[in-house]
Amino acid sequence: MVRGLVFYVSLLFFTGILFGYFIVAPLSVQFFGSYQISDQIENNFTIGSYMSTILSTIFYSGLFFLLPIISYLLTKIGLIDVAFLVKYRKHSIVAILILAAIITPPDIASQIIVSIPIIILYEIGILVSRRAEKRAIKLKNQTK
Repeated sequence: MVRGLVFYVSLLFFTGILFGYFIVAPLSVQFFGSYQISDQIENNFTIGSYMSTILSTIFYSGLFFLLPIISYLLTKIGLIDVAFLVKYRKHSIVAILILAAIITPPDIASQIIVSIPIIILYEIGILVSRRAEKRAIKLKNQTK
């Protein structure tokens, strides 16, 4: 069971890293490179600030892609169920939009580009949790 979990965690995390590297990071660099308050203020970027921005963006994108695994584990240990995930779907979408706003530059296009895959992953998390619940019920009925 751990082998399968490690495979899916690795797959989702590396997919998130690729998404962050190829989609989110270029949007961030483009935004911050062209951002200017006034003509009198000059932007001075250092390699440290550039790398910090890129690495944090990529890392947090990778973590967001682990949402189905988190849903599965919380369902497996009994902290949440499918009814909870469905009931609070709207709240989750708002939270996802807020988190996407934190890791992206302050423009709406990049926020939407980041939030759509995470919302899809939330829905996949509901499906995975539903499957885990059905499996737990089936196992409970077999032991009776």
